[in-house]
Amino acid sequence: MKKKVVLAFSGGLDTSFCCIYLSQDRDLEVHSVIVNTGGFSEEELAEIEKRAYALGVASHAVVDETKNYYEGCIKYLVYGNVLKNATYPLSVSAERVSQATAIANYVKKIGADYVAHGSTGAGNDQVRFDMIFNIIIPEVEIITPIRDLKLSREAEIKYLNEHGVEYSAEKARYSINKGLWGTSVGGKETLTSNEALPEEAWPTQVSESEPRRIELTFTKGELTGIDGENLAPVQAIQKLQAIAQPYGIGRDIHVGDTIIGIKGRVGFEAAAPIIIIKAHHTLEKHTLTKWQLSWKEQLASFYGNWLHEGQFHDPIMRNIEAFLQDTQHMVSGKVFVQLLPYRFQIIGIESEHDLMSNKFGSYGEMNNTWNGDDVKGFSKIFGNQVMIWHKVNGEND
Repeated sequence: MKKKVVLAFSGGLDTSFCCIYLSQDRDLEVHSVIVNTGGFSEEELAEIEKRAYALGVASHAVVDETKNYYEGCIKYLVYGNVLKNATYPLSVSAERVSQATAIANYVKKIGADYVAHGSTGAGNDQVRFDMIFNIIIPEVEIITPIRDLKLSREAEIKYLNEHGVEYSAEKARYSINKGLWGTSVGGKETLTSNEALPEEAWPTQVSESEPRRIELTFTKGELTGIDGENLAPVQAIQKLQAIAQPYGIGRDIHVGDTIIGIKGRVGFEAAAPIIIIKAHHTLEKHTLTKWQLSWKEQLASFYGNWLHEGQFHDPIMRNIEAFLQDTQHMVSGKVFVQLLPYRFQIIGIESEHDLMSNKFGSYGEMNNTWNGDDVKGFSKIFGNQVMIWHKVNGEND
């Protein structure tokens, strides 16, 4: 009996290579599994399954993690308004920890001897997958053919062609990864520091030019409606993506520090995540106190960075999630957004929890709950310690 290996499979170049290599060169029984985190249609999943069997796998499975991905990860990225380096909504980072966890559980389910993934030796994914496998299935050996053999894309294509599998260099020109929380794009341009991705590299072409105003409804921090239609959060994200992505909104190139210590660039299109985070943050600025906002920002920054580095299963993440969720009780209301080609504008909000209530005063205009004498006394006391410091140290400051 051949030993079983579970292969994290996407149908792309790297995992296609792994299929052939593991069965032919390692003499293993290959069981491919794809984890859908909201990026695949039924037709695409059927094509990937067809490809897996054409490559000779013993079995192929689809694990749908979309709802778990949202409930266990994405909603906390929204609560925390997480944008790494103020740019990137962690589209791939968040997705990988969900996928790795699901694959580890699948390995246990079928009792495999090995687990394999197609990560290279120069990226973040190798660390995320390896680390999560070591946490959840430490007794299972990890095989990483692309990393271990130090293969170039050209070498992989040559190997596949030699084994009767057609794969063109043009098809492998750009690496596309699509999920519920955005799509990443990698190519020769992202390996430089100065080149932009060409228009044809973006998965969604710009087809909308007329301005459009939309209304987003949030309930306790979660997007639950668009233009008056009540939706479950996953469906709301998908609908907003379909509306906004044809405007070219949410396209950018993220430059960041990798887990392995080098700088990296990745292109991404993430219209829905960017709009949701900015709209949610605007609603929070109206409904939360300054210290809630301040502590949220600090903890969310750590949460995003630790998630990016694959440390999703660290118990500190559950502690931070509990805090973030607790801050969302009053973050409900409507946010009005204007969509335009390549950009969007937050118009404003409506909320019964809006702390900018004119019952208490209008900034720069008038106040209703204090008078000038109150402000005079407050200002004197509020600056008292700094005044004393200057009096004591005035000659030496």
